[in-house]
Amino acid sequence: QVQLVESGGGLVQAGGSLRLSCTASESIFSIFSMGWYRQAPGKQRELVAAIIFGGSTHYADSVKGRFTISRDNAKNTVYLQMNSLKPEDTAVYYCNYNGQRKYWGQGTQVTVSS
Repeated sequence: QVQLVESGGGLVQAGGSLRLSCTASESIFSIFSMGWYRQAPGKQRELVAAIIFGGSTHYADSVKGRFTISRDNAKNTVYLQMNSLKPEDTAVYYCNYNGQRKYWGQGTQVTVSS
């Protein structure tokens, strides 16, 4: 069982920035991918960004150019730097560990006020 601990959410004004962190209890070096998803009230959970084994990244169109995903394998941690935040970015953000099995973090609330 892999444990994922997320941090960094909060309340920010539109145009502001936040950095989310997700630390895994096991190595992330060789797994297929780590990702960030989000779920807004009344909406389905959607992929925000993912970083694939080898370092390539993938972003939802809605966050391209504003969000950056990165990872520190030595710390078993993946980050999501979120800049130029918009009210529509408001959601619970979940970390995803995609290895032999998939695991989810508990979620961290991001609220962007207009």
